[in-house]
Amino acid sequence: MEFFIVYIQEAHPTDGRQSEKNIDEGILYRQHRSFEERIEVAQSCSLALDLTIPVLVEEMSDTTDDAYGAAPERLYLIARDGTVAYRGGVGPHFFDIDEWEAAIRSYLSRQAA
Repeated sequence: MEFFIVYIQEAHPTDGRQSEKNIDEGILYRQHRSFEERIEVAQSCSLALDLTIPVLVEEMSDTTDDAYGAAPERLYLIARDGTVAYRGGVGPHFFDIDEWEAAIRSYLSRQAA
């Protein structure tokens, strides 16, 4: 099993719906105007959070975000055949890590059978 973070459009850009928490924490990014800018912000976030999981960057068309309803955050399990095996609630408030872990365990046990 492989895990990835897919970096999409800014959820709380400085030129949009900025959040007080982002202001307090100095997370101040405008909505990306180019793919290169999106890559730079994704790298900054990855470094600031000391991420060890690979970060993929969504194209400017936002088709992944639109197709998966990913904004602002969401946990998915994608099966080997490309189908969605698990779709979690909108995060971070509706994440259910136990449910996600159970879905992963169930999927892996079916693959092993």
